[in-house]
Amino acid sequence: MAIETPPLTSAPPASPGMATRDKLVLLLLCAAQFIVALDFSILNVALPVLGDDLGMGQADLQWAVTAFALPSGGFLLFFGRTADLYGRRKLFLAGLALFTAASVLATLAWDPASFLAGRALQGLGAAVIVPTGMSLLTTTFAEGPQRERALGISGTLMSLGFTIGMVLGGVLTDALGWRSTMGLLAVAGVGVLLAAPGLLTESRLATRPRLDVPGAVTVTGGLLAVIYALSTAAQHGFGGVDVLVTLIAGVLLLVAFVVVEARAAEPLVSLPMLRRRTVAWGNLAGLVTFAMMSTVIFLLTLYLQEVLELSAFRTGLVFGVQGLLAAASGMVAPRVIARFGARTTLVAGLLVQAGFTASLLGLGVSSGAWLALAGVSLGCVGHLWAIVAYGVTATSGLPDAEQGLATGLVTSSQQIGITIGIPLLSAVSSARVAALGDGGEGFASATLGGIKLALGLDAAVVAAVAVLVAAGLRRVAGR
Repeated sequence: MAIETPPLTSAPPASPGMATRDKLVLLLLCAAQFIVALDFSILNVALPVLGDDLGMGQADLQWAVTAFALPSGGFLLFFGRTADLYGRRKLFLAGLALFTAASVLATLAWDPASFLAGRALQGLGAAVIVPTGMSLLTTTFAEGPQRERALGISGTLMSLGFTIGMVLGGVLTDALGWRSTMGLLAVAGVGVLLAAPGLLTESRLATRPRLDVPGAVTVTGGLLAVIYALSTAAQHGFGGVDVLVTLIAGVLLLVAFVVVEARAAEPLVSLPMLRRRTVAWGNLAGLVTFAMMSTVIFLLTLYLQEVLELSAFRTGLVFGVQGLLAAASGMVAPRVIARFGARTTLVAGLLVQAGFTASLLGLGVSSGAWLALAGVSLGCVGHLWAIVAYGVTATSGLPDAEQGLATGLVTSSQQIGITIGIPLLSAVSSARVAALGDGGEGFASATLGGIKLALGLDAAVVAAVAVLVAAGLRRVAGR
């Protein structure tokens, strides 16, 4: 077995608390993850203004999101494994530098092509930052209470970043224009990049196996194709030939990836590790909780602004309250895990998220802001419990030599979940809105009908996965 070279910042297992340097490392890594999470949502409110400024038509605005989502989701596993082989610190710094430079390009963009190039390079930088940052975190903090606390803080900030990005996007666009959203990311990236070299130490496998190129090509191509198909379907439906062809090609490439990994001497993804119940069920839970909660936030943004016609500021207040409660629940989650165990916390978190998402089916055309506030805020309590518990579940019991791969899977679940959840249920909602509109329903009523259908499916999926995860992890708990 390959021997892991431990980072100098590793916390002693016997120590009940974190050393000052470890706290600074955690702060740095979480800051990087937070910036990436911001980038997923900060442009949502600014898209109409951005389109007018750069001359992008309504149909082309989706590419402002898709250009980032494609590389950020497609290259995660590849860069997670590459970091194991060639140095996690080295790739983390390179990804951070690329992300920062790309944010500058997006800020200064002079036409649609330059802007989309900046967004694509941001996504590629994010695909490096997220798995390497998580891998540095799990190899810095020993398995147990310290890692649980670190994952709790990281998961909380990832969720907060997505929410706060939507609020900040509206505020900055109204005050300073859409370019300020990208400028904020560039300034934040510079700050983290300046602090990182003095705090992080190198971490890599002492014995360097050969990189699984066929595996990297098939999984990256498959993920890129699936994400592209789902993102396009959200705008134009699933009936388009390009959507169906790309989706089928993506699925076939992912099947080919499994075949390649089963035969590879040094696979990109260890199939025996994927057969571990904790890894498989933990990552399924993570993918679903991120996909479905990001969708809830997106749908409620539409509801508050298009149905209730609230201002961007008042909408921001709703998500601001939700963000504060999410932060508190994320900090409490490690204590809940210590008291009840990761499996129980994970299942309970999913059920709480599902229950309060279902409560949003009571939203009305003329009233519902308070229900939206209560539903998304309390649902996010369960969401944060599930985030921390799935991170603990999916990375526990593994040697340091496999932590890069394990955290690559964990972060892939996060990023792919955020990427596919909104397009999938947006397509469902849009189809329902169109059907109701054709049937004579008014705009507000038809929009609410589409939102409710998507919310109902959202709650059902989370509840079903909670039951599956409880059953799947029961044997592990028994052992």
